[in-house]
Amino acid sequence: MRILIIDNEPELRTGLRELIQLKPGDQVEEAEGVMSGLEMITSFDPDLVFLDIEMEDGTGFDLLRQLDQPGFQLIFTTAHNQYAIQAFKFSAMDYLLKPIDPTELAGSLEKARAAFRKADLNNQLAVLMQQLNTKPATDRKIVLKDIESTYFVKIADILFCEAGGTYTKFYLDGADPILVSKNLKEYEAILEPHGFLRSHHSYLVNPDKIKMYDKTDGGALVLVSGHSIPVSQRKKEMILQILENR
Repeated sequence: MRILIIDNEPELRTGLRELIQLKPGDQVEEAEGVMSGLEMITSFDPDLVFLDIEMEDGTGFDLLRQLDQPGFQLIFTTAHNQYAIQAFKFSAMDYLLKPIDPTELAGSLEKARAAFRKADLNNQLAVLMQQLNTKPATDRKIVLKDIESTYFVKIADILFCEAGGTYTKFYLDGADPILVSKNLKEYEAILEPHGFLRSHHSYLVNPDKIKMYDKTDGGALVLVSGHSIPVSQRKKEMILQILENR
């Protein structure tokens, strides 16, 4: 695997190079910014790129905007930038926080090797950029991955999410459900800013898909799809207040 590290900090490039557990045949090259990174991508043709966000001559996003068809795996390296991290979560892009933890690095490398030449990077980058460019909420998408496939789902098409242990099942308007190996709490953090409601410890609901509140049997949200979603007793007052103010 050909690995390229693009970062404006020489110490970080050196440290990252030393932390990477190389396998026979692996090659590692470095670049210090956007322009040198673009040149190295052309000449080295990397299989995996570690990309810093803030550099002297621009950002990692500036570099990506200049690539037509990226053919490599991508792992961002960044300081604590909550806005960027939220965008990474939407697009299912991998990222490492500085200072880089060796265990997290090893996990990211393992995922990159397993997904080598399989990921649909262009579509993932499109989702990432739409988050950073603050597109209207109705047009925004989220990337969901199951064992076999990667899905690019409009947030507006999500009916509700259902917890199942460490898994979350997404129910969609006009499509089959998607089972993802992340827990509901992670998706609550991602979708709550878009108005999604945690009506119950096992359910996260798109408020735009709510047709009515059914007061019988302890209370439930009836969706336009006909699904009935339970409302826990402790969530009831909060849910009703939100719905009344919409």
